[in-house]
Amino acid sequence: MTSYNSKMLSVLVVDDEPLARRKLASLLARVPWAAQVGEASDGQSALEAIPRLNPDVVLLDVQMPELSGIELVARLRALPSVPVVIFATAHDHYALAAFELEAIDYLQKPFDEERLTKALERARRAVRSRTASASLERASALFASDPTAPLARIFVRTGTAIVPLTLGEIERFEAQDDYVMVHLEGRHHLINLRLADLDARLPNPPFLRVHRSHVVNFDRVERITPLESGRMQARMASGAVVPISKARAQTIRRLAQ
Repeated sequence: MTSYNSKMLSVLVVDDEPLARRKLASLLARVPWAAQVGEASDGQSALEAIPRLNPDVVLLDVQMPELSGIELVARLRALPSVPVVIFATAHDHYALAAFELEAIDYLQKPFDEERLTKALERARRAVRSRTASASLERASALFASDPTAPLARIFVRTGTAIVPLTLGEIERFEAQDDYVMVHLEGRHHLINLRLADLDARLPNPPFLRVHRSHVVNFDRVERITPLESGRMQARMASGAVVPISKARAQTIRRLAQ
């Protein structure tokens, strides 16, 4: 890899779309302390180019034919000199996994020069602190992990940033068609996940799906009120009232015995 004392950050662009590669090259040309050292149109070509070019950073698309970006990340662990990876993709549903990684950024297309520069600055810090290899080990372990394993945190987008939320901060989740609204005290965030998929990865307790559209954090429940219909409703710490289905009400009654 380029010397850690070097002022220039060497970058390899990997994307199967020619237009996307040209766009990335144009944006990189505007960053005075970064230099593009090559490009690859697929994961296999990138795997062959990285040992030869020794880039500090790989700007990597996720979905590519034959060898995906995620599979490429797993194979980079075997290299003696490991680059920092920045994902650049049009698909935001990989963000939850990608942002478990402290030294790897995630750019959702389309993005501008300012957002790319921030990502490269983060990558430069990772290169200087020599954390790239450790980050990739975490990346590979995460991507290869059981997709039903309990989550430790949720990542939400606020403007151009992605912010991690610990599960303890979250009061409840509410289905919004194929999305989920994350409710915290005084804040709400929409994430690109189905409630059923999210529910499968939440620790129970304290999270419980009380209705087809609602999962609540019972550490944030102030009280539960029975209704004449056999259903219940939960009053949350924020004051919100959440319906509890008849089937879930029966479960809660059993747990309360």
